[in-house]
Amino acid sequence: MNKLASLQSVRALLERHGLFADKRFGQNFLVSDAHLRRIVEAAKPFTGPVFEVGPGLGVLTRALLEAGAEVTAIEKDLRLRPVLEETLFGLPVRLVFQDALLYSWEEVPQGSLLVANLPYNIATPLVTRLLKTGRFARLVFLVQKEVAERMTARPKTPAYGVLTLRVAHHAVAERLFDLPPGAFFPPPKVWSSLVRLTPKGVPDDPGLFRLLEAAFGQRRKTLKNALMGAGYPREAVEAALKALGLPEQVRAEELGLEAFRRLKALLSPQP
Repeated sequence: MNKLASLQSVRALLERHGLFADKRFGQNFLVSDAHLRRIVEAAKPFTGPVFEVGPGLGVLTRALLEAGAEVTAIEKDLRLRPVLEETLFGLPVRLVFQDALLYSWEEVPQGSLLVANLPYNIATPLVTRLLKTGRFARLVFLVQKEVAERMTARPKTPAYGVLTLRVAHHAVAERLFDLPPGAFFPPPKVWSSLVRLTPKGVPDDPGLFRLLEAAFGQRRKTLKNALMGAGYPREAVEAALKALGLPEQVRAEELGLEAFRRLKALLSPQP
């Protein structure tokens, strides 16, 4: 059992250091040992260096190190330096105090892993960027349940959109399990989910994502009207939909990734 992963230990640590969870950094510290063990298991095998964003008090960091991972932990909140130096004392961890959004992710070793309890406010832009680097073999992270649902959504559902397709373009996505607010301190107002992404080694496709942003930019409109509103010529859009066997009233959320790829090819060059 990880003694750090308990409400009593986390409260005592914060009190001893005169600290509190700061909403600006999206801090909700994991206090469930059972969930902690499941996260570490989901991240195995540690086939490359592990990067953790937002280590907080070092609960997950310590569990990863004890499981044999080579960990670089990136923390923005300088207040937590003395806590992390205490909880990770004597362990071979690399601590970097920096904003994760400013980190040089494009330079990490090929085959790296992300294992993290991500701050809610940076989860989507950070995961998007990490996928685009093509440097990661696996990403295992906690996010707000609503974000996890968007990452793993099916067509014709409200959660389906650009983020779904961004993830699907780059990786195989799994929502492994959900965590109640009580698994954290302070408890957030929402449930969380553990997501595992296994990248497919597909390079970024800026043209495809320009099309997707246009297609989903006005969800209440038909796909045809949304694309025309974004500057795509009416004739080209109508011809492309006809070539794909799609009705003119079709909406963006009805199309899968492959259909959008074919649509992009038919509409090239983009406006």
